[in-house]
Amino acid sequence: MKNALKRATKKKSFKDLSGGQKLRVAVTAAVQIALQTAALRDLKKRPGALINGPKPAWFAASFLNFIGPAAYFLFGRKR
Repeated sequence: MKNALKRATKKKSFKDLSGGQKLRVAVTAAVQIALQTAALRDLKKRPGALINGPKPAWFAASFLNFIGPAAYFLFGRKR
């Protein structure tokens, strides 16, 4: 019973993943980096008057996986 529990809770390392799983991790990471880069670039160029809330808060929020950059693009910019 203990061995089964250990196997069920053991974390896989990247080298233990299949080729398809590695591809999904790489694509997900690339999308996250692209979203965050776009959000940070927009924050840098956009004047504070055109942003809902303080710039430093949106900067920090952009580091939350997917949620932060998406929230910035949906709610952080004034139209």
